[in-house]
Amino acid sequence: MYWLKSSNIHATHGFSTRNGGVSLAPFHSLNLGGTEDLPEHISENRRRALSDLGIEMNQVSYLNQIHSNLVCQAIIGKQTGDALVTNKKNVAIAVGAADCYPVLFSDEKNGVIGAAHCGWKGTLNRIVKNTLHEMIVLGAGIEHIKVAIGQGISQQNYEVSEEVIDQFKTNRFSDYCWNARYLNLLEANRSVALECGIKSDHIWAMSRCTTESDFFSYRRDAGKTGRMWAVIMMK
Repeated sequence: MYWLKSSNIHATHGFSTRNGGVSLAPFHSLNLGGTEDLPEHISENRRRALSDLGIEMNQVSYLNQIHSNLVCQAIIGKQTGDALVTNKKNVAIAVGAADCYPVLFSDEKNGVIGAAHCGWKGTLNRIVKNTLHEMIVLGAGIEHIKVAIGQGISQQNYEVSEEVIDQFKTNRFSDYCWNARYLNLLEANRSVALECGIKSDHIWAMSRCTTESDFFSYRRDAGKTGRMWAVIMMK
């Protein structure tokens, strides 16, 4: 199975698993990114997975991700940043992850979509807020935006330093976003969406951990692993 899908977004979309591709260990098998796998394997994996959504690679806007809160307006090909927005049909936007949380956004009424890569640094600097702002610039209405949070590392598997927890305290995140040194990135990103005015029933979360066997995990695999994509497109 190439893709897992949310129940609240009707645009073409999906969160990829690690299954169904051609890459060899340790990137087996549906590796969609990174620099260590064979490029021809990554290309074939992308072709297979995107084809399953009715998308071709020449329709995709994707990112050189830098763990920032930078949001780009989508253009076909690669840009540098950690989130993308567009109001154009037939332009697919994609973000990669291997423990960080991929988040998809859709305002079906006004025809605006977004995608964000939410690691701890982007989450800390409220990349979800920046993505929502850029969607509104393109014509979205906050009351119509639906948010889908994909797979990511769970709190119980995500121990960080005291310094990281202190930064979340300083940046006014609620204390339910951590327990001792275990950080809850899912709840932190959900809380940012809520504080921006997203309705609670407009937020869907997969609530699955990337340490499960269906997924790539940078932490579980000690840095030698593949990448998953989250993709969304208005047709």
